Amino acid sequence: MTQRSQSRDSHKSCIKEWRREHGDKQWECRSLRRLAAREMNRSFASLRMRCKFWSEAKNLLLGAAVPRCVRLFRNGMQPTSPPQTIPLLTPGRKILNAAVSVAACSAVAGLASTAKELAVARWFGRGDALDAFLIAYLLPSFLVNLIAGSFNAAMIPTFIEVREREGKEAAQRLFSGVMVLSVALLVGVSLVVGILAPYFLPLLGSGFGPAKLMLTRHLLYALLPFIALSGLAVAWTAVLNAGEHFGLPALSAVLTPLSIIGFLVLLGNVWGIYTLAVGTVTGVSLQAAVLGWLLRKRGVRLEPRWHGLEPSLRKVVGQYAPMLAGALLMGSTELVDQSMAAMLAPGSVAALNYARKIVSVFIVIGATPLGTAALPYFSQMVANHDWSGCRHILKVYSRLIVLVTVPITVGLVAFSHLLIKAVFQRGAFTAVDTGVVSRVQALLCLQIPFYFLANLGVRLVSALKKNWVLMAIAAVNMIVNIVFNLILMRYLGVAGIALSTSFVYFIGCVLIYASIAMSLRRGGGIVT
Repeated sequence: MTQRSQSRDSHKSCIKEWRREHGDKQWECRSLRRLAAREMNRSFASLRMRCKFWSEAKNLLLGAAVPRCVRLFRNGMQPTSPPQTIPLLTPGRKILNAAVSVAACSAVAGLASTAKELAVARWFGRGDALDAFLIAYLLPSFLVNLIAGSFNAAMIPTFIEVREREGKEAAQRLFSGVMVLSVALLVGVSLVVGILAPYFLPLLGSGFGPAKLMLTRHLLYALLPFIALSGLAVAWTAVLNAGEHFGLPALSAVLTPLSIIGFLVLLGNVWGIYTLAVGTVTGVSLQAAVLGWLLRKRGVRLEPRWHGLEPSLRKVVGQYAPMLAGALLMGSTELVDQSMAAMLAPGSVAALNYARKIVSVFIVIGATPLGTAALPYFSQMVANHDWSGCRHILKVYSRLIVLVTVPITVGLVAFSHLLIKAVFQRGAFTAVDTGVVSRVQALLCLQIPFYFLANLGVRLVSALKKNWVLMAIAAVNMIVNIVFNLILMRYLGVAGIALSTSFVYFIGCVLIYASIAMSLRRGGGIVT
């Protein structure tokens, strides 16, 4: 008997075995009959190479278990070894890959932001007009981080849990409900800010004269659309991250600084400081449009729809209240710092702002990507009660943070004056400004290791749905910040505010890790 006829007989035997296991009805599938006919017309060697494809095709067409017969053509009728599978990435590797992706895209956005700051420094220096814009921009940016950021931190753990357990449609209903509440809150807050601006701006800019206060109010009115548009961008970015899409959402942040640079080049000499407000609103509008397109491309409906106060939405609202309070207290650190800097010599607000720029570059390309990547995966591990995995990830990445950030901090402190001189000293930015800003930056850099560690720890606390802990820690930090600002600014001026900020992050980091240790020791202690 020839080898070809042996292969046909073997194949027919396997077909009979498969039909005994699965019945004749499934064998009527036309695609499988054609596939089997082609296989019987091939040589024995070719049939051995094609048996894996036949198994995969049968699985796709019928959804049945892989029959034994399609794995019997290696070495005569001896069973083949099981097909090799691609090993799944561990949560730690997934976090690293996502963080690298976000960091690379954020680095591009950070370069654009740095170019924007250079352009702003060349146009406006450390003058009163820039002070007015920074105070006007302070409250809208604070409200976006407060409202939209808090909603995201409260929503994403529940969103991932609902998607995994109840399906995508239930997750879509939750997202639509959250969008209704978020949009209503953002628009309402924008109207309230516009109405109350004449009353709270004198408090924020307590050292401003009447003309400077009026300029600040007009800039604030121009920036009001930024609150709702940026809130949508933040919320949509979080939903894309929950679906493990990290790169393009992070890269979309480049549109705002590019828009500001474009408006400065084209209309900077005509509109003056108002160019910054118009460029900011235009840029965030473009960013929201890109993120909305990405969500629609992935099948997410953007239209806010109210499906009632479902249990998952009630859970988000329940987590939102303490998260909002904690973000209000913690976010008020920058608000308090800027307001207290306005009580000092003219240009102190701008000096503090410039000192944050280089520090923020490391935060944008390091701490923010790591936190962005960690929250979805921490939420998955918490949903599966994988406490050992949470401990392992936290321990590994905490060690990595210390090894990387401590040398960077030492270098930034040592070369602070050279960095500020190289980056900012040109045009209206003088050597005197360089001396002031470099001292502030050197003390502000001390926060970097503690900021990274606290940022990672906050994501795990949010995944554990223990946002009341963050609220309590934020209250402590706010008190510490005000007390140390008052003490240190007497002796160090605006540099004392920077040193106080670094100390606040140290205290917050210690408290966050202590709370995590207690929670994991008790098996998570999740709020359901």
